[in-house]
Amino acid sequence: MKRSGDDTGGAGASASERITKRIAELDDWRGETLGRIRALIHEADPDIVEEWKWGIPVWSHEGIVCTGETYKTTVKMTFAKGASVKDPAGLFNSSLEGNVRRAIDIREGETIKATALRSLIKAAVAVNVASRKAAPRKAAGRKSAPRKRGGK
Repeated sequence: MKRSGDDTGGAGASASERITKRIAELDDWRGETLGRIRALIHEADPDIVEEWKWGIPVWSHEGIVCTGETYKTTVKMTFAKGASVKDPAGLFNSSLEGNVRRAIDIREGETIKATALRSLIKAAVAVNVASRKAAPRKAAGRKSAPRKRGGK
């Protein structure tokens, strides 16, 4: 499991430790659900990096893949580039109106479709990797020579 530091820049707990602590603090169905989601994310992509940003768990691979937010009645997985990810199993059920993000709201008693979720995570990672490769890179420190204009 790859790990990243916390977003505060301090010498506190690692992001993975913060996520583990958050799961333990939620000593109800939400903690169990967040823990299950975390395990499925790592099964889908062993190279995923755990981060702690904006006070929530974040999983990244060549950019943010998804977040794991907890609310009173839902555990929400928000996929940063979800609108670009194919979802043949129809897992996305929230934030469907936007042009970028998509989310999955999981409520108490709902079953997580493990195989479909792992496939969705793999597809989200593939979108990140493809967009990273497609992005043009600028050569550092290179400047174009000024063009000469016509004349004598």
